[in-house]
Amino acid sequence: MQHSVDPQAKPLPAVVKRLGWVSFCTDVASEMAYPVVPLFLATVLGAPALALGVIEGVAEAVVSLMKGWSGWHSDRTGKRVPLIRLGYGLGALSKPLLALAFSWPMVFLARGVDRLGKGLRVTARDALVADAVDARDAGRAYGFGRMMDTFGAMTGAFIAMGLLWLLPGGYRLIFLLATVPGIVTIWLTFGLREARESLPSGAGSPRPSLRQALRAQPAAYWRTLIPLGLFALANSSDAFLLLRARNLGMSDVQVVLAYALFNLFYAVSAFPLGVLSDRVGRWPMLCCGWALYAGVYFWMGQASQSALWWLFPIYGLYMGLTDGASKALIAVQTEPCTRGLAIGIFQMSVGLMTLCGSVLAGLLWDCFGPASAFRLGGGMALAALATLLVLAPWSPSRQGRPSP
Repeated sequence: MQHSVDPQAKPLPAVVKRLGWVSFCTDVASEMAYPVVPLFLATVLGAPALALGVIEGVAEAVVSLMKGWSGWHSDRTGKRVPLIRLGYGLGALSKPLLALAFSWPMVFLARGVDRLGKGLRVTARDALVADAVDARDAGRAYGFGRMMDTFGAMTGAFIAMGLLWLLPGGYRLIFLLATVPGIVTIWLTFGLREARESLPSGAGSPRPSLRQALRAQPAAYWRTLIPLGLFALANSSDAFLLLRARNLGMSDVQVVLAYALFNLFYAVSAFPLGVLSDRVGRWPMLCCGWALYAGVYFWMGQASQSALWWLFPIYGLYMGLTDGASKALIAVQTEPCTRGLAIGIFQMSVGLMTLCGSVLAGLLWDCFGPASAFRLGGGMALAALATLLVLAPWSPSRQGRPSP
């Protein structure tokens, strides 16, 4: 039985659309810098692969911890927008800090500032989206955000590629230029308004304690976290994909072009697949996406340079299948008064597992070569997929979407 209302018929709220443009500009700035960082570390600073794993892993841990705190804080205050604004401001600040780095610990500091900003804003932003839309439209709303985010990433990657072609080795100038779209992002955040549901219902409205908020989460929420957390251990930093491309002999421009192709397929697929997840359920989308991820990682360990031109696009399709679906799964299982905390715990758990995966991948890369790091990722992805098949509630009313 189908829903009587087409989920595409209802326009997305204005706050969701503005957040989409905020994400677009932010990712133009971020992706002008992000694919250049591994090249900068390896070529200019001479850092080992383990340093990349530590930088990206600890950076994600900072994000994770702040996501948990910011979600809880936004629930307690009933305000999402101030954290969103501060987080995007710190992201813009990190770009000139990268330009000033003369050793890999300074890159670590700059990435830490950037990730601190992301940790502050992401949970509050995702909770604000959930506050603004009906549960049956959550996949579409998150898919729209990911589409805008990824089109921004693709734009930033193409700009970085053009700058690398015009100014070979001009990494520091690229970092400085990435500050400009970051400033535009800050300006856009001043047009954001709280969604009605996220505001306190009255001056004396009691907010649940941390213990009460944790106990209020349904069993399905905690069951969902198990396979998502296990998969995060497989999902080491994407920087290793870029390092692998360089390892196989790609030039700086080719590395960024491959990354841009990944973002193109991610951007094009995110919105329609988000809409599809609202109709067929989110668990099947995760199954398909995780199977693709495992295939890409197993092949990446033995790939030739030419194979990367289709592995990166398939990786983008995996992201389109899973990113919005996983967020929607968490969002629709929570109540508005504890939604920020629930999303924050999810983001924090995933990020801490990604830290472990990134550091372990870096160690395996340095000790046994790139293939071992990618085999670990592929094997852990299959383990997460098996866990999902066991734990996922496959009845239509429990797949993260309303029952027909």
